[in-house]
Amino acid sequence: MQRGGVVTVGAGDGTPGAEGGGAGGGTTLAFALLAAASAASWCAAVGTADPGMVACAELGVNLGHLVLVPRPGPLWAQVAATLFDGMDAVLVRPPGVVRPGVARRLAARARERRGVLVVLGSRGWPEGADVQLTVEAGKWEGVEAGHGHLQGRHLEVRACGRRAAARPVRVGLWLPAPSGQVVAGGPDNSDNSNSNREVEGEGAAAARDLVPRHP
Repeated sequence: MQRGGVVTVGAGDGTPGAEGGGAGGGTTLAFALLAAASAASWCAAVGTADPGMVACAELGVNLGHLVLVPRPGPLWAQVAATLFDGMDAVLVRPPGVVRPGVARRLAARARERRGVLVVLGSRGWPEGADVQLTVEAGKWEGVEAGHGHLQGRHLEVRACGRRAAARPVRVGLWLPAPSGQVVAGGPDNSDNSNSNREVEGEGAAAARDLVPRHP
């Protein structure tokens, strides 16, 4: 998450329902991106309806630094653009396919205000993104033979994009882990302490970069 950049979060063709969240985990992944940024900055989410505040808090989102506009209606793009006046990261879930002119204006607004635009639902976004995150597979753990308690969800996430992100990378994530937070690792629950420290370090770096503009 670099200032002035655009990050899209979507689903691969093999993950039905993941485009906006639900069983695919797109919404959870998008809010996980806000977690590190919200530690030091104000963030906003536009058009995400009710994302589940308890789950967001468990992911690490600072709810005191989060502004929600759950149902902006047809003016969602104008709302998102206005929020960049006071927010360092704005998450938007467009109601459908976005016109190229609207996408370009929002991306330009993010660059102008040195914020980060996170787009949930990449199939409807016509512009290239600096980073594209795609949920390619997902599986909940804990329910066996039709009964039990959900313990966590393992996702396979593919990242690619421009410049430093041009080389595609795939990573396995517990999103959420039994703790409710993001943990790197495989579906066998093996020890991945090195990967976990790497994810935590990247999150801390993002938080340092997204600092408030106003004391």
